[in-house]
This record gives sequence, C-alpha cells and structure tokens, in this order.
Amino acid sequence: MIADPSPASLGFRMPAEWENHVSTWFSWPHKEASWPGKFEPVPQVFVEMTKILSEYEFVNINIKDNEQLLSVTQLLLAANVNMTKVTLHVNPTNDAWCRDHGPIYIKNENGERAIVDWGYNAWGDKYPPYDADDAVPIIIAQKQNLKLYQPGIVMEGGSIEVNGKGTLLTSEACLLNPNRNPHLNKAQIEGYLMAYLGVTNILWLGEGIIGDDTDGHIDDMTRFINPTTIVTAFEENQQDENYTILLENYERLLSMKDQDGKPFNIIKLPMPEPVYYEDVRLPASYANFLIANKCVLVPTYRSVNDQKAIDILQKHMPDRKIIGIDCTDLIWGLGAIHCVSQQEPA
Repeated sequence: MIADPSPASLGFRMPAEWENHVSTWFSWPHKEASWPGKFEPVPQVFVEMTKILSEYEFVNINIKDNEQLLSVTQLLLAANVNMTKVTLHVNPTNDAWCRDHGPIYIKNENGERAIVDWGYNAWGDKYPPYDADDAVPIIIAQKQNLKLYQPGIVMEGGSIEVNGKGTLLTSEACLLNPNRNPHLNKAQIEGYLMAYLGVTNILWLGEGIIGDDTDGHIDDMTRFINPTTIVTAFEENQQDENYTILLENYERLLSMKDQDGKPFNIIKLPMPEPVYYEDVRLPASYANFLIANKCVLVPTYRSVNDQKAIDILQKHMPDRKIIGIDCTDLIWGLGAIHCVSQQEPA
C-alpha cells in the first residue's frame, strides 16, 4: 500500500547519480558460490574500486562479520587505501550486490534525506537465502537516523534509472516479470515509482541483454549521463544474440520524450565481444558504470572496444575522469561495477 502522505507528496525525489555524493556503498563479497571456481580474484576488484573512489568521496562498506572486518582492513591497508575516507560497517549480508539490496536514498529541497526500503527477493527467489540482504536498508536507516519508507513491493536498484528531473527508465522484462510483484499491473507499478521516487514520467524498454540473470536490469543497457542525454548499449554485429534486443530498445528510445515533452540525445555505447566463462555467456556491458564525484568507474573486459567505450563516455562527461576497471573476473558473478555499488547523495 502506498504511504499517505507519500514521499513524493512531501517533496522527496531520487537524485540522479551524477548529483553530489556523500559516499558510495559496497557490500564486501564473501559468497564464493556467486563466483564458482573463480572467487579468489574478486576481492581485489573491490580493493581497486575502493582505492579509486576514496580519492573522490567517502566509501562505506557492509561487512559480514568481525572476522571479515579484520581481513578486509588488512587488504585495504596492504593496497595503501586512504582509510580516513573508508568506513567498514558490520552489517551482515548474504551477497555483494549492493545496487539491488542497498538503501535507495531520496531527498527534498530542504536537504532532508530518507531511505526507501523496497522488498528484495534475489531477482525472483533465484538465490536464497537473502534475508540479511533484505534487511540492509533498515539497518543503515537506523544507524543514520533517517526516516524509512517501506512500500511493501519488490524492486531492485539496478532495475531503475532516473534523470533527477522527473523521468525514470526501466524495462518490461524485469518489472513486469511475475517473479517480482505478480499482484501488480504496469499502471500500479508506475504508481509506486511515482509515489516513492518523485518521478512523473516513466519510460519502458523491452528485453534485457543475454546472460543477465536479473531478468533485464536497465543498468546493463541504458543509462542517463545528464538530464537530457542517454547512453545505450548497441550491438553492431547482426549475428550476435544481443543485436535485435538492443536495436529494438534503441528504436524505442528514439521516440521517447522527457518530463517536459522533449526528445533525448541518444548516444550509442558499443558492446564488448561476447565474454564467456565455462561456456556461459556473461552479461558484459559498458553501461554498468558508476558515476561518482568527479569520476566514472567503467567496467572493461580485455576487449578491443574497451577504449572506445571509455572515449565515448569521456567525450560526453568531460567534467569527470573516466576510469576503466578490469571486470573480467567480476562479471563471472553476472554483474559489474554498478551492480555492486550504491550511491549516497549529499
């Protein structure tokens, strides 16, 4: 049931990712089953992300327990990470996908902040248990003494993308999947998004990329980089499984309008060549980047298109340093940089 009064009616909205951050949140990886046979290199990717981000903003990290607290501290110190910019919190988790189980912050014009705690069911009950992950926003709201809104429906951070001015992008494949909210239709889901995130204009893409076990998260495909500009993954190879999916989404974008009725500037972002591990096609995409204060962390895959993607983003976000991070190992968990991070707006 939608709260009365709703956050939107009180002037709250979800800020765009490029708006000023207090910090970025991570949930430190520990579930080896998420990277079967290849977990060992994964923590070092988190070390690298933490070290880079801590040059630009604070980093908050959810830690499973006191034993992990010690081991992560040692890893970060060994990499000469500036620990005055990093805080480790013993907030138990089941897995590392903070974009989807972490807090969604909203704020109003007075600078007041609150947290929306959507329900989390590990992308349609695919990977139980997820009870600890589901509790993370509640714990953080308590620790930060922030008002907590609980819509009572399932929603993941990776499934929604906002421009901060009233427009939200999502996908039919994910939000209309019966494994999330089978009791809600499209209009009802839009009602929740409007009430809790302060958006007025909701745009729907279709299917997600091949290999994405989230049923089509928007953050693997299409992203806002400013209020009027969208970058979208595009596959040039007509023989690739993603070609038709991404072409259809691109064509939808060309006809879409923003909250003021104006068309968007649509920028094509290449896809890497297919990335496989143990004969499994992985959801490798350059769209899974994180916009932080003065920098953007972009996943790379040892592909000939890595630098091309970085150059495109640098051209269209000239006020930020575009930094590639090798996610060839991380993507075996079926997610990259945006999937494991969650911004906390100032």
